[in-house]
Amino acid sequence: MTADDSYGRLNDDDFPAYTMGRAADMLGTTQSFLRAIGEARLITPLRSAGGHRRYSRYQLRIAARARELVDHGMPIEAACRIVILEDQLQEAQRINAEHQRAAAAATARPRAAA
Repeated sequence: MTADDSYGRLNDDDFPAYTMGRAADMLGTTQSFLRAIGEARLITPLRSAGGHRRYSRYQLRIAARARELVDHGMPIEAACRIVILEDQLQEAQRINAEHQRAAAAATARPRAAA
């Protein structure tokens, strides 16, 4: 691996760079909370060669949102379902915006004479 490869991973939201302990510290929560949201299938951490859980920045953002809901009294299963739906909505809105830009670009192009 070259230095350029390593630098690219620093910008990769999906690279599993954080151990369970570090992830829990960053979120201000416990490792059992991370295990619980894993069991609820909100996030599925990747595993190191030794079998240890590793989390990405994207997964930490998702976990932070779940923690916010749980801290406001939401049951963990409900919080996980809400976060999943929010994530799906955000992705659908992103795709919709791409389609709208493509449609606008297509109508803005001059039509060739037939």
